[in-house]
Amino acid sequence: MTLSPLLLATPCLLLGKKYYFPNDMVVKVPARSDRACSPPPRFVTVYEFSLRAGLRFPPSPELSDILTICGVSLAQLSYKAMLIIMGLIVLFRDCGAVLSPDCLTRMGCLIGDTQGRISFRSKRLDICTLDPSKSWINDFFYVKNDWNLLKKWGKLRELPISLHLGAEELLKILKFFDIDTLHYEVRYLSRYIDEKYLFKVGLSTQAGRSHAQMLKKSVKVSEAAIQSSKIPPKRPGSEDNMQAVKKKRVEEVLAVTSKDPHISPSKSHILEDVLKHQCVGRRRTEELGEYKKKHDDKLKEMQVVEQQLVECRADLANMMTSASIQNQKIDYLHIKLVDAQTTINQQMKDQEILVAENKRLQSMLSEREAQQLLSTVIDDFKKSAAFKIIVEDHIQEARNHIYDVEVKALEADCMEEGFIRGFMKGVRAVQRKTGTEIDGLTPS
Repeated sequence: MTLSPLLLATPCLLLGKKYYFPNDMVVKVPARSDRACSPPPRFVTVYEFSLRAGLRFPPSPELSDILTICGVSLAQLSYKAMLIIMGLIVLFRDCGAVLSPDCLTRMGCLIGDTQGRISFRSKRLDICTLDPSKSWINDFFYVKNDWNLLKKWGKLRELPISLHLGAEELLKILKFFDIDTLHYEVRYLSRYIDEKYLFKVGLSTQAGRSHAQMLKKSVKVSEAAIQSSKIPPKRPGSEDNMQAVKKKRVEEVLAVTSKDPHISPSKSHILEDVLKHQCVGRRRTEELGEYKKKHDDKLKEMQVVEQQLVECRADLANMMTSASIQNQKIDYLHIKLVDAQTTINQQMKDQEILVAENKRLQSMLSEREAQQLLSTVIDDFKKSAAFKIIVEDHIQEARNHIYDVEVKALEADCMEEGFIRGFMKGVRAVQRKTGTEIDGLTPS
């Protein structure tokens, strides 16, 4: 894994100043033999393009929940996926809502490739989200895992799709009037990863301490006060000359008022040089110091109020996140209940089928038992003496019938055959004696 010269030369200092790392965050620069997919123990891998895509430390609770549910690490997200997720988090927070996994699935879906890198696909987000560096493997470093993020790369698990969250519910959450407003906002989603938006929603708390544009505008100081503050102190020797000039100017003013009785000394014109006098400048400097002190006190009060507001927003975000997690658990239990009910119904149907089959088998068994009982009775009857007597009687009757029918018929046949033979013999003897033949004479 190769590293760019930027990370090899003071990476912590450059990245820490540019992206406002917390002072207590531990950063480790990888060696040339280290790999991004195998960070050291208790550390996670962070790419430099993730910081350009809006990632700030500590990571937001919404991003941590999405990574935990999907089962992937922070380093697996591509520039496009990180930019879209962080932009949606800022958009939802700016609208007073929290980006839940259900809302993310309505905006698009996370997809992974064979190497484990995660991207984002959506029909609504038709914005240019290509990384200008076009480099995946360069510029990475290790950060101490104080947020219980997944360290090693994992296989992407699909986010659950909520059935009760539609386009109308999404518009209600974001407080938009129509879908065109939502399309407009997501079309320019990349502007939400700007530092001022990240600070506005509480993701970049360090930026508010150094950016003057986030502070209240101070009171404009007049040029006369500025010039008077820059006037060097006079030497002690010139004090008399200043008093003489001052006395002369006062006499000129009195002379003008004495000539015209309509002119009041309170409404007389004060010369510009008098206004630029050192005493007036000192008084204005003192007033400016008092105003500045009051301004600083107000700024401190505003910072305290803003800090309390950030804490309240964080507490509200945590409460809404916990509520969304509870809703997800309820949806998951409802799905499990529906699956269990379906399984119970299927088991009841299978039980009815088994009962019918059991009845059929019992009827067949009873029939076989009846048949077996009949055969047993028949066998026992065959073994008994009465059966033997009946069989012998039937045999005797059969023998008598054979004798009466077949023997007598045989005797009749034999007698008939003997008569025919004797008759033929007589006819042949007559023919031999007479020497003539009788026409049509046959044994039949």
